[in-house]
Amino acid sequence: MRFLVDECTGPGVGRWLRQQGHDVFSVFEEARGTSDEDVLRKAHLENRILITNDKDFGDEVYRLKRPHRGIVLLRLDDETSQNTINTLERLLNAFGVELPDRFVVVTDTQVRFARGRP
Repeated sequence: MRFLVDECTGPGVGRWLRQQGHDVFSVFEEARGTSDEDVLRKAHLENRILITNDKDFGDEVYRLKRPHRGIVLLRLDDETSQNTINTLERLLNAFGVELPDRFVVVTDTQVRFARGRP
């Protein structure tokens, strides 16, 4: 799969996803300071699923109607790299094929696919 890992999610997630064989662009490693609008545009144009901790992307997608190829919004109590990786591993194993073109909110205890596709 192709992912774009947002700056706030950190470099460890990008490295782990690469180790799993995924194609990853890490904003933290390659384009720090990029605006949310530009991050979302790059993910869309390059057919990448955005992984982020930034809830502003919900506003970008639902209020501003910006296109995307999939967004995983992580709302974790423990945002350490290892917990985030463990959460993503469970998500990918259980729902990986359902992630493209969907807005998914992931908490410590729940995975919620937003209704409809914006």
